[in-house]
Amino acid sequence: MDLLIQGGRVVDPSQNLDDFLDLRIQKGKIVELGRHLKPEKSTILPAQGAIVSPGFVDVHVHFRDPGFTHKETLETGAQAAARGGYTSVICMANTQPVMNTPKDLKHFYHQAKTLPIHLYTVAALSEDLKGEKLNDLEALAESGAVAFSDDGIPFKNQELFQEALKRSSALGKIISLHEEDPQMIDCPGLDQGPLAASLGIQGAPTKSEDSYVKRDCALAASYQAPIDIQHLSSADSADIIAHYKAEGAPIFCEITPHHFSLNRDAVESYGSLAKMNPPLRSQDHVDRLKAHIAKGTIDFIATDHAPHTKEEKNRPLLKAPSGIIGLETALSLALRELVFQNYIDYPRLISLLSTRACQVFHLPGGNLQLGSPGDVTVFDPQSTWLYESSLSKSANSPFLGQELPGKVLYTLCRGKIIYQA
Repeated sequence: MDLLIQGGRVVDPSQNLDDFLDLRIQKGKIVELGRHLKPEKSTILPAQGAIVSPGFVDVHVHFRDPGFTHKETLETGAQAAARGGYTSVICMANTQPVMNTPKDLKHFYHQAKTLPIHLYTVAALSEDLKGEKLNDLEALAESGAVAFSDDGIPFKNQELFQEALKRSSALGKIISLHEEDPQMIDCPGLDQGPLAASLGIQGAPTKSEDSYVKRDCALAASYQAPIDIQHLSSADSADIIAHYKAEGAPIFCEITPHHFSLNRDAVESYGSLAKMNPPLRSQDHVDRLKAHIAKGTIDFIATDHAPHTKEEKNRPLLKAPSGIIGLETALSLALRELVFQNYIDYPRLISLLSTRACQVFHLPGGNLQLGSPGDVTVFDPQSTWLYESSLSKSANSPFLGQELPGKVLYTLCRGKIIYQA
């Protein structure tokens, strides 16, 4: 397909590019950037008033496939991703079976190759996510694991984790870490605060996150082995990460849109739809995390897209599972909470949503350079849209029913239109 995206504001942090240009795609590749390009035989995609950026990349999603396909499948997850402007996602390993072996990865990639977006997966760091024995990291890396993670379960065994750091670093792979000390948590998904106290629980205090972040940053610095701190919720943890980054440690971190858009009071309004691990924190933490985004401490906006059924989320609050979906609303929340409030500009937004992920996880895409994959997102930041329903198989989002800014007009992957508003 020969496409010409015409008249948009092209933003590509990898080239320090922010200009009004046309962009041509042929045979799945970006072949031309310039002003007033001739249409020739191209199909014209008008982009006046819109941002043209590299396709978004999410380093942390749960597509529940295999094993939990009543919540999500690779197909429905990919559809939701495309609607949100995503052309690449990295799936977590807590499927059934767990992503333990090269055979598991081979099955995943066999399914993924027919889907409209690029799907990648991490492999489980430990066998069955138990934290007792490391998987064959070398074989898994050779079979396509883009990283290692026991996401959802913190890695408690420090000695084993040190071995993992040495082996993953030798492979040039990153370890993504869920940082919550279970010994400090009596009920996950809710912050320690007034609501938790009224329910007779402590919840998950920020120190449960801070303690593991401090340990793992120190170890990553010691071994010079790269780690990714997942779904940051504590601003104190962000302070720790900033310190180690300043010392040159190979530490990266993610923040979810819900952790910079909502505070813990949202649980009183939305119930289990605002319950997640780690939990939403006080407004002070939210404000300080936004300041860390502005300072550059945080590398990625990652949705932690976590589908659950309506029946599961309708359980009593303390028994309902944690997690929300987020691929379709990430751009809108980032615009509303970060760009429009002057924490970041558009190039920084695109770096957080796309470019930095490809650089750190060594993925193709994340830029609009000539010869690069035709993975492109075109969105109008000034248009609004009503989030009436989801293309995900699940609908567990506190943002459903809201009018949101930032409408994705086109998502292109491999040079093909995979979503059009």
